[in-house]
Amino acid sequence: MRNLALWLLKARELSIALLMVAYILVVGAINHDFIVGNSLSLLVKASVILIVLAIGQSFVLFTSNIDVSVGSIMGLSAAVCGVLLTDGHSLLVIVPIVILLGAGIGLLNGLGVTIYRIPSIIMTLGMLGVVRGSMLLYTKGMWIEDIPNYYKKLSSLKFIGITLPVWITIFLLVLATLLLKKTRAGQYFYAVGDNIEGARLVGIPVIKITVAGFILSGASASIAGLFFVMNIGFVPNQTGNGMELQVIAAAVLGGVSLSGGLGSIFGAAIGAIFFTTINNSLIFLKIPSYYNSAISGLLLLIIVVGDSKLQKYLRDKSLKQREIELMKLQTAQGGVEGATKD
Repeated sequence: MRNLALWLLKARELSIALLMVAYILVVGAINHDFIVGNSLSLLVKASVILIVLAIGQSFVLFTSNIDVSVGSIMGLSAAVCGVLLTDGHSLLVIVPIVILLGAGIGLLNGLGVTIYRIPSIIMTLGMLGVVRGSMLLYTKGMWIEDIPNYYKKLSSLKFIGITLPVWITIFLLVLATLLLKKTRAGQYFYAVGDNIEGARLVGIPVIKITVAGFILSGASASIAGLFFVMNIGFVPNQTGNGMELQVIAAAVLGGVSLSGGLGSIFGAAIGAIFFTTINNSLIFLKIPSYYNSAISGLLLLIIVVGDSKLQKYLRDKSLKQREIELMKLQTAQGGVEGATKD
């Protein structure tokens, strides 16, 4: 039984999925409307933006860094997308421009962290302010409305009963997972986060991998911005505010370690769905929406502390098991030597 519990703790994706199911059942028992009709499908659709953000954030966290500028990048990307749409530009022009914008900001973050040795929290916090201010200057503090209907209808376009944004998100999840699991470059992200000096000694391009993580994070934030305009149909001047806390909490909740070198993209996605579930359940539990920020912050603190304690427990447990195995091996070797002498 203890071995099963330990296995569940190590299989973070499975354990958090089971916890999410249990939470959904509890809320459903309190308010049956939460699990009837299309509530669950709407929940997945509502999770898309946070999942995409978590995908990019995970690459940064794998390298033992953090990116708190993703919310502002998403906001600026949404603003640029909205302005270009209202000006009548084609999606073939808009999508590459918006994604390159986010990737470019991510590149600046990565260069600041690697070349100028600025701690990632400081670099991306400064960038958050710069990008947020740039968005307000770009939009003159105004909301962007009158988004063309054809773009808003894309959010409800379905194939085999699944909407287009969800399909794109699934594609990004599979692509990111294949990159991490099936390519040498993907393994480098874990190696850099696990032991940066060791990675450097064996010839892994630490700077390039770290910069690539921030570029992917910025590009993911831009894709989230495109989804935001598609789903909401307008762009408020506070778009993306506070998303950085939510995406970090979602990734860590899904098993991505803040200390780097541990976790999976699918785990981060499950964490994002769970986090969205918690926020949406407040409506059905009749808890005022202005508690969201407090709950997000409290949940982040609990997750971080819990993650630290869990990793320490697993390390101690693993070390103890290795010591027991070593003692058994030494005992067996001693028995063999004694038998040989006889």
